[in-house]
Amino acid sequence: MECDILIIGAGPAGLAFARALAGNGLSVVLAERQSHAALADPAYDGREIALTHRSVDTLQRLGVWGAIPDADIAPLREARVLNGHSRFALGFDTGATGADVLGYLVPNHRIRHALFRGIESLPGVRVLADTAVASIETDRSSARAVLADGCEVRARLLVGADSRFSHVRDQLGIAASTNRLGKGMLVSRMRHALPHHGVATEWFDHHQTMAMLPLNGGCSSAVVTVPLGEAERLMALDPTAFAADIEARYQHRLGAMTLEGTRHLYPLVTTWSHHFAARRAALIGDAAVGMHPVTAHGFNLGLSGQQLLADAVQAAVARGGDIGSDAVLRAYESAHRRAAWPLYAGTNALTRLFTDDRAPARAARHVALRLAQGVPPVRSSVRRMLMAR
Repeated sequence: MECDILIIGAGPAGLAFARALAGNGLSVVLAERQSHAALADPAYDGREIALTHRSVDTLQRLGVWGAIPDADIAPLREARVLNGHSRFALGFDTGATGADVLGYLVPNHRIRHALFRGIESLPGVRVLADTAVASIETDRSSARAVLADGCEVRARLLVGADSRFSHVRDQLGIAASTNRLGKGMLVSRMRHALPHHGVATEWFDHHQTMAMLPLNGGCSSAVVTVPLGEAERLMALDPTAFAADIEARYQHRLGAMTLEGTRHLYPLVTTWSHHFAARRAALIGDAAVGMHPVTAHGFNLGLSGQQLLADAVQAAVARGGDIGSDAVLRAYESAHRRAAWPLYAGTNALTRLFTDDRAPARAARHVALRLAQGVPPVRSSVRRMLMAR
């Protein structure tokens, strides 16, 4: 089988990239381990994605934003950061930007569903579901992937979009810095008695980090980050005991709570690929950069990264050039690294400071929050990062 572009991994980044190439006359093959049914109707996975204005604009340009039900789009009006037992909260709103909201919270499975609907009927796009890739190799003229069933796919450009544990990255010989944090992120949707007013809270408590993300219908997404053993204990509690635990952990700020639906646990791992491109190949999404979830920018970064690659490929098509040339891939890699590194490094530094329970670190982060509150340029900078307009 031959095509112009082979995308391995049909997560949000891979699907968005395939959609972004529509109308250019390119033949695209998407290879994905999941079944067609799982792609067409993704199961709820507990993750609520904080979309920036720029990401919403991208989804609108891709023609998929309208496929997300309004009931699943929750406005994020304000964000607050809390530290330990202090009553002080560093707050961020839209300020003088003229926007009504900082961003929007949307379930991950709804975004995936909308993106898949956006590509499943596109001419020139073929989805190979239930398909694993056995091996990959590239040369100066093409990329070649051998599938688990023995079939071979040749392409002018290979794109790895297969998670932060990327098999494509390994096969291409691209090294990555991987940090297994020994903690688990437990996510659950909680119904609560008191209103949240569209305010998201990130609370760096002692020995845990807890976020409450405002959703529609009197609910919030509880995101609890604790050592893996503690996370597994919470997963084993019955629904009533679990709800009581989350309510108490959050110090009853939202009143009585009940668990809505299922709980999901994700071990925390961050990754930084030493290169985002190789001969005839590129990495996008988490395969390139696996962000810590504390600033909620991983999805947004993946969406912007795939657009950078799509723009580089489309420019090559427009001038009649080679879509898999070194020049195209260098342009993508350079642009994405410039955008990704400050976010990645800054997020990791923030995480180290705000999860260090030693007394000096506790004092330092309290001072940092106070300083940030009193220095308008700092708050404006963080606001711009949150909104990414």
